[in-house]
Amino acid sequence: MSQNTEKIEKDINSSSANRLLVICVDRDNDVGEKTGIATPVIGRDSCIEAAQRLALEDPEDADSNAIFSAIKTYEDLISKGYQVEVITVAGTKNRGFHADEKIAIEVRKALGKFSANGAVIVSDGEDDESVIPIIQNVVPVISVQRVVMKVSRSVEYSYAVFGKYLKMIAYDSKYSKFFLGVPGVLLLIGGIGTILGLTAEIFAVLVSILGGAFMIRAFDVDRAVANWAKPTPAGFIRIFTMVTGIIIIISSVPSGINAVDPTLLNLEADIVNQIFNKVLIAEFVSGALPILWVGIATIFVGILLSNWLSAVPRQISDILRLVVLGSLYPTVGQFTLVITNDESAFSLIPPLLGGMAITLISATILFKKYRKHKNQEMLSG
Repeated sequence: MSQNTEKIEKDINSSSANRLLVICVDRDNDVGEKTGIATPVIGRDSCIEAAQRLALEDPEDADSNAIFSAIKTYEDLISKGYQVEVITVAGTKNRGFHADEKIAIEVRKALGKFSANGAVIVSDGEDDESVIPIIQNVVPVISVQRVVMKVSRSVEYSYAVFGKYLKMIAYDSKYSKFFLGVPGVLLLIGGIGTILGLTAEIFAVLVSILGGAFMIRAFDVDRAVANWAKPTPAGFIRIFTMVTGIIIIISSVPSGINAVDPTLLNLEADIVNQIFNKVLIAEFVSGALPILWVGIATIFVGILLSNWLSAVPRQISDILRLVVLGSLYPTVGQFTLVITNDESAFSLIPPLLGGMAITLISATILFKKYRKHKNQEMLSG
């Protein structure tokens, strides 16, 4: 009996669990992405098939070894007389909230077929283990087993791994465009600048390019642009509403200027005093506000329609974004009147309370519908 099995037995004996579920966690859904197998995979034979197909598709993927390890744990516990079932659950490719939610739903689905009062988690890394608190809310987790691959420690293998990553950087466009493309552009510009004797100017350009590249990669700007530009109905709607919304937002500036009393605009007067003239500011905001709100709403509606067409479950946040935008309008409008007409600041309270009430009621209704929909999915599953 292995040390891992001994540890699991001790964990089981220290708990009151008598029906165990051995759960192999694949948070980034390599099983589904690479083999097309739907999860949860329930049962020894089904898990063996999933592990074999994953190993054939990608022999270097550690998830297949994690599934085999879960099967071995299952067999060891069966041989000791425990009532056990083994399953493989998976999240989504991008991990995050939706992956954790999917894993919780799959564990509940498995519990509907095998009622367990304890779980043994098998994973191949810390990322998969991050869902343990999620599973703990569904079934008590009594033991965790991490699968560590045994590899040669020789220098030759280290060079092989290092060479593999260098090859990825050189030939995989996903990595080469950043690790080779950005330095290549910087070196080219630096060389041209040195030849032309523009060292100081070129240095400023290089720093700007490098900073821009870091920001684009850090905030996933390139992926966002690529997703928005996809030739799909959702992508076209995002592009159209974004461009339209920006144009409308820009057009709110002349609308605000036209709303200002011409007598307040004196080009010969002190510009600083005009900028801080509260009446001028209030009239400008009052004139620009309707157009500005329409522009922002156009962008939000585009996001809502795009997510709806893409079947992305974000409708609650998208609808609430529009509700909050509409609820804030009376408060901002009243604020301009407070500045322009010297009204009491207490006049802001009614629209503020009204907007808050609308937001809370809308959020409550939407979340109730969301929970009802999720419960129906669980029951149908």
